[in-house]
Parts: sequence; C-alpha cells; structure tokens
Amino acid sequence: MSGRESDPPRPLARRDGGPVFDEPWQAHVLALAFALSERGVLTNAQWSQALGEALRRTEAAGAPDTPATYYQAALAALERLAADGGAVTAEAVDERTEAWRRAYRDTPHGAPVELSAGRKP
Repeated sequence: MSGRESDPPRPLARRDGGPVFDEPWQAHVLALAFALSERGVLTNAQWSQALGEALRRTEAAGAPDTPATYYQAALAALERLAADGGAVTAEAVDERTEAWRRAYRDTPHGAPVELSAGRKP
C-alpha cells in the first residue's frame, strides 16, 4: 500500500495510480446504479446479480478482462435492469443509443456533443 497512514483510503484507486475511470460515462454508470439503489428502485442484490450475469456473458463472448469491458458489462446490466423493471423498453434504449451515435457522428470535432444534433427531424 502506498501513501502515508494518515492518507484517507482510496477504495476505487487503481494499483498503478492511474485514474479510476477512463471515460466519464463509466463513472456515470456506477453513479446511476448507486442512486437507483439508494432510492429503492433496485436492490444491491439485483445490481450484483445483473452485473455478474453481464460479466459472465462478456467473458463467454471472449472479451478481454479490461476496465473497458467491465464498464461495458455494467452498462449492459443497468440497461437490462431498467428494461426488466419496466422503467424503459429495450427499444427505447436502442433508439436513444442510436440518437447519441448520430449526434456524436454529426458533431464537428471539438464541439460539444448534443443529443439534439443527432435527432431525426
């Protein structure tokens, strides 16, 4: 363990000292899962089970064991829980995902990506 005894613990710190999240969306996925759990929308057990299932599917598909694949599995688990709980439909998730892809593709380099930029008129 690096650091002084007086340093606060860093439960999400990487061993190499690098940033915990490679992309902001990774933090958003975990924050959303936490917030939904705190509000009683889902239980910790439901989250744990869904995440475990998503990670097993990722492994079975031959994906490498990396932080990126972990967060992709976490996103898939959260999307499945939202769809299974009736909060959103799988079609709504697919439509919103495609809208963000279009917005990203249609946004000039360096400009902020806005969902309205990718919506069909």
